Amino acid sequence: MLRYTLMRLGIFVGCLAVVWGLVYSGVVPRGLGSSNGLWIALLALVISAPISFVVLRKERDRASEQVARRVDRMKANIEASAGQEDLADDRARAQG
Repeated sequence: MLRYTLMRLGIFVGCLAVVWGLVYSGVVPRGLGSSNGLWIALLALVISAPISFVVLRKERDRASEQVARRVDRMKANIEASAGQEDLADDRARAQG
């Protein structure tokens, strides 16, 4: 999961650098007034999102499998714990 996040951040930073270069070279128009930094960040975000979606597909699938395994393991632990509690409760009621 950390790997996917870092790769996504890397794509965003790369797009940010490219957009910044394009804005300051005059190829892409600047933002209005003092909003230039926000304009650059927003444009980089809009460009990096579809790139990340396509390029990081396999990595995203791996990350989702890790999350699914973790959730399954937690569910199994909760069920096992609940089963032990039920067994202890049944024994206490049988003795009491």
